[in-house]
Amino acid sequence: MSLRDNADSMTDPTPQDVQRYIADGLTCDHLEVEGDGRHFFATIVSPEFEGLLRIRRHQRVYAALGDRMREQIHALSMKTLTPAEWAGQRALDGAAARHPH
Repeated sequence: MSLRDNADSMTDPTPQDVQRYIADGLTCDHLEVEGDGRHFFATIVSPEFEGLLRIRRHQRVYAALGDRMREQIHALSMKTLTPAEWAGQRALDGAAARHPH
């Protein structure tokens, strides 16, 4: 591994870093982040999403990430839900698990 490769790997955020960045700027009831250091997927449940369209929810997450979104995180896919939407989804998931077709 070259010095440059080592330096790049140290600057790539981990899923835990991205989770912390989001949580520091947004009230979250539930937050999961998966990723490989450059591309991430987040499930974000926040009461701050109440009454917001999906694009506004995503903008709220981008605002929480600030400059990191341009400088460190190359791709972020998100599922943004209110606590009520999250509860409803979990109930549906649970029902599907109990009654598979």
